[in-house]
Amino acid sequence: MFRSRAKTEKAPTDQVTADLSKQTRDPEAPKGRPTPKRSEAQSQRRRASSAPADRKEGMKRAREARRSDLARQREALASGDERYLPARDKGPVRRFVRDFVDSRFCIAEFFLPIAVLILIMSLIQNRQMQNIALLVWLGVIVMIVVDSIGLAIRLKKQLRERYPDEPKRGAVAYGLMRTLQLRRLRLPKPQVKRGERP
Repeated sequence: MFRSRAKTEKAPTDQVTADLSKQTRDPEAPKGRPTPKRSEAQSQRRRASSAPADRKEGMKRAREARRSDLARQREALASGDERYLPARDKGPVRRFVRDFVDSRFCIAEFFLPIAVLILIMSLIQNRQMQNIALLVWLGVIVMIVVDSIGLAIRLKKQLRERYPDEPKRGAVAYGLMRTLQLRRLRLPKPQVKRGERP
């Protein structure tokens, strides 16, 4: 009685193992990807554990990360550290343009102080003073335009000679915009002295 039951119980398991051995199995079928290295698995676990629990926490972390990036960017603008500069200031072409502009005396950098002076002169209720203010205004604009055209021509020539293969799109406009700022207020801070060739 017991023997017959043992034989009947053994039969199905033998049949299952025989069926499994007959099937051809793809070796990557269970996972579909290679086993990750220990360091990768640990970093994934850390990332999963450091994920924010709720939306507020995530927003707070994003805000802190943005704040630290901006602080690093401000330091880079003051020191000229190329790694953390904003995208518009990065690269050897933009660095050369900054140095080229900073090494020269430009009339355009005094545009704002002169404009304030002309505004004060035009407010005086004297016809002759207002005429002088208008002439000074026209003279300053003509000088700025002539100086900017000359600077743009020289800058284009230098860029073609020094960086023939680098993309130079927007570099001249970047330099002209820099001339409109007072030297001490320029960001990134000037790295060359006036008269010093870049």
